[in-house]
Amino acid sequence: MIIESLKLDRFRNYDSLKLEFDKGTNIFYGDNAQGKTNILEAIYVCGTTKSHRCSKDREMIQFGQNEAHICMEILKNDGRIQVDMHLKKNKAKGIAINGVPIRKASELFGLANFIFFSPEDLNIIKDGPAERRRFLDLELCQLSKIYLYHLTNYNKIIVQRNKLLKEAAFRPEYLDMLDVYDSQMVMYGQRIIEEREKFLHRINEVIQKAHEKLSGGRERLRLVYEKNVDAECFENELKKNREKDLHFRASTSGPHKDDISFYIGELDVRRFGSQGQQRTAALSLKLAEIELVKQEIKDTPILLLDDVLSELDRKRQHYLLDSIGDIQTFITCTGIDDFIQNQFELNHVFHVAEGVVYE
Repeated sequence: MIIESLKLDRFRNYDSLKLEFDKGTNIFYGDNAQGKTNILEAIYVCGTTKSHRCSKDREMIQFGQNEAHICMEILKNDGRIQVDMHLKKNKAKGIAINGVPIRKASELFGLANFIFFSPEDLNIIKDGPAERRRFLDLELCQLSKIYLYHLTNYNKIIVQRNKLLKEAAFRPEYLDMLDVYDSQMVMYGQRIIEEREKFLHRINEVIQKAHEKLSGGRERLRLVYEKNVDAECFENELKKNREKDLHFRASTSGPHKDDISFYIGELDVRRFGSQGQQRTAALSLKLAEIELVKQEIKDTPILLLDDVLSELDRKRQHYLLDSIGDIQTFITCTGIDDFIQNQFELNHVFHVAEGVVYE
């Protein structure tokens, strides 16, 4: 799959912009704070409904405006798709696929698969558990609408259950409703745990090859799923922890507390690995993610590299660029000298300066 074109109106620092892309490598270069990342953000938002930079739509709308518009054309094996997205300041976003409005944003997932790689992703190993769960959820939601359904419902139940736990301190009669929430939480939570287990098993099958090449064959990397609770024990765990939940007025057990560990041999990379080992493990994870998506969807994902090459040494840069030869890639950087020196093929180069894109 490839993105053929992108049109922006009143998005971030762009009044109006229309771009057509190459099926290979598309590079946006220029000084910092000129609007390069905004283009990658627009692509990702239009494909997943989520921004990697902010949580509110109003932050992406140009200052002084009430709404923004993104239009993206995607070419897949089975035809061409046009996605229109209207971001509104005080209302939910509006989305249309081939001119037909959709009722739920989740209907957009799976139309195209995006892998976003930014300098922040290199810190996934040492960041908190929430970032690693976010990685799991973003990838699984793109690959499986069933997972998205279970995750969405589980998160709703968690919010409702936590609210009930807070109110039960003043309204004891509410405690009778906990059993209802618990049964739903177990039903959705068990499926989430099972899908995460399968996903990490598949990631481990492909991450070895990438990491061995990056480490010169000296290291073997594996991911370990740190479940907060086993799927089959979830119901009993909720009952056992009910008093604890009431005391803290929050749900203290479930897949919303899961984590992932990274091991090189017996070394816990998160706790004891060097910065170099942590970065290599993070890069291996991204490369494994690319390979896994290709296997799952029988097509290529779209890769967005936001100024990530500047954070990698020359060896890792070479390996990353060599690994993406058959994938449509969008790269932001401050200059193209390194690409020219390394004889890397530049299919389409855009120069970005003060919110204007020159081809």
